[in-house]
Amino acid sequence: MQPWTPGGTRRFVLLDRDGTIVVERHYLSDPKLVELIPGAASGLRRLGDLGWGRIVVTNQSGIGRGYFSAEQALAVNRRMEELLALDGASIDAIYLCPHTPEDRCGCRKPEPGLAIRAAADWVFDPKRCVVIGDKPCDIELGLGIGATSLLVTTGYGAAYPKDAPQPHFTANGLEEAAAIVRRLDTDSEGEPA
Repeated sequence: MQPWTPGGTRRFVLLDRDGTIVVERHYLSDPKLVELIPGAASGLRRLGDLGWGRIVVTNQSGIGRGYFSAEQALAVNRRMEELLALDGASIDAIYLCPHTPEDRCGCRKPEPGLAIRAAADWVFDPKRCVVIGDKPCDIELGLGIGATSLLVTTGYGAAYPKDAPQPHFTANGLEEAAAIVRRLDTDSEGEPA
């Protein structure tokens, strides 16, 4: 799938990987352990049917910590894409931060680096995105770039801290998140709340 050209109308969701699309495994490094969260593939399919691009933005500090290699992280990503394809779903791209928090990089969520790079590569306005994830860093990313933030209660989202920045919306998983995105399109004629 090609990015839209200037003047186009394609919008994007920026999705976390672990705990949002795949079951949280705490430093997932083995492709054999990749398991889709129930409803993740159908939610991604529905977002695609609505015309939204789907880009994964994921912190993978296990690389920087030496727990696993970049090649292992890529193998996990490939396995996730294979499982999605078996269910008729896909994503457009994956952007990964390999750094630890101590590196103080600009790409580790909630910093905006991955979102800005994706927006430049795919020619879209980050403020028109919906950022979906299960952790405070995902919600902070969405709020920080002026996008709509959507918490999923899968992964760590079930115990989301009350003192953390609060999302615009909360969903039980990607199927419900896709329904919320559809409502946003319908209610606001293309501009998220």
